[in-house]
Amino acid sequence: MAPDLVRLDILVPVLMYCALLWWVGRGLGWIARLATAVVTLLLIICVLLVERGWPLGA
Repeated sequence: MAPDLVRLDILVPVLMYCALLWWVGRGLGWIARLATAVVTLLLIICVLLVERGWPLGA
């Protein structure tokens, strides 16, 4: 397994996403649950891009 696949900066946001989606989605319908998933994934992607310095190329 490649070392990049087990890095904590990728694993921790994914686990947080799953926990947040479960917690928020308990009383929601499918459309609201899907919207919550999309918004949360976009936030995680934005955080990862900022941490890696993209698109500025730091």
